[in-house]
Amino acid sequence: MNNDLIAKAAMDRRLAEIITPVIEDMGYELVRVRLMSGKDESTLQIMADKPEGGIEVDDCAKISTAVSANLDVEDPILDAYTLEVSSPGIDRPLTRLKDFDMFEGYDAKLETDELIDGRRRFKGVLAGVEGDEVLINVAEGTIGLKFEWLTEAKLVLTDELIKEMLRQRKAAGVIKETDFDEIQTDTSEEDT
Repeated sequence: MNNDLIAKAAMDRRLAEIITPVIEDMGYELVRVRLMSGKDESTLQIMADKPEGGIEVDDCAKISTAVSANLDVEDPILDAYTLEVSSPGIDRPLTRLKDFDMFEGYDAKLETDELIDGRRRFKGVLAGVEGDEVLINVAEGTIGLKFEWLTEAKLVLTDELIKEMLRQRKAAGVIKETDFDEIQTDTSEEDT
């Protein structure tokens, strides 16, 4: 399977090979890895998630510790670098074929490397996966784009998406209903 959306550059792919087993052994999934070179030092950005979603700050800290230890041994990055581990966020990048299935019915923006019917950018509602093709409902109808054609794919922030993410986090026990009650009471007191 083409992993370009998880890791684009050759160096990113090498890093993904080292990082993936570490993260998966801990029960997480690698969403994306990017080594960004800066003026003084590089930044290694790792985006991870739980298979059912809802990764937290302390999960990111655990991943950071484990990955750092592993990279110190393998030492693939020659220059000084900072490691950043984050969650995918609500308007997350879609980097694996299963992501397109999981977020069927939500708005997304897709970009291809070659022109498809005279365009590279497609915005619409995800309509699942058929074989190795990602289906998206655009103004002209439903089109299928081969997963390997994609260079960029991400969800678009909508109210529906925010509601769904909150629902998932609540279901995973990350957010408790009482937290919301407290927050609402706090703000209403401040307003008066």
